[in-house]
Amino acid sequence: MATIVAHTELLGRRFRAADGAYIELSEELYEVLKDVVTALSQGLAITVTPQHTVLTTSQAADLLGVSRPTLVRLLEAGKIPFDKPGRHRRIRLRDLLAYQQRVRRARAAGLEEMVRASEDAGLYDPIEDAGRI
Repeated sequence: MATIVAHTELLGRRFRAADGAYIELSEELYEVLKDVVTALSQGLAITVTPQHTVLTTSQAADLLGVSRPTLVRLLEAGKIPFDKPGRHRRIRLRDLLAYQQRVRRARAAGLEEMVRASEDAGLYDPIEDAGRI
């Protein structure tokens, strides 16, 4: 099993393999591996999958946290691209993740708009309300 060396050197982060050899990691890759190790140490399950992976409707629904019929409605409404080789729908992971990101952005924008409208109406004071948390 490999160990992540938890220090920074001039050339960036390093990974030490079981044979003792060091491999230089980009900052991006180091952060991903650090997140994986942190999640695993907290007992969380981790799946690392290439983005060109193709999912079944059940797998895609599980990833989004929705029912399979809800996912099928999203597919049929054109919200998420899919292929249908034969009878079964297949969804590319990258398309599913792109949809998930669009939904998150839309939710965040909606929340920001609600806060802004509440502030404009004098119903919300972020400084005063922060003390109530």
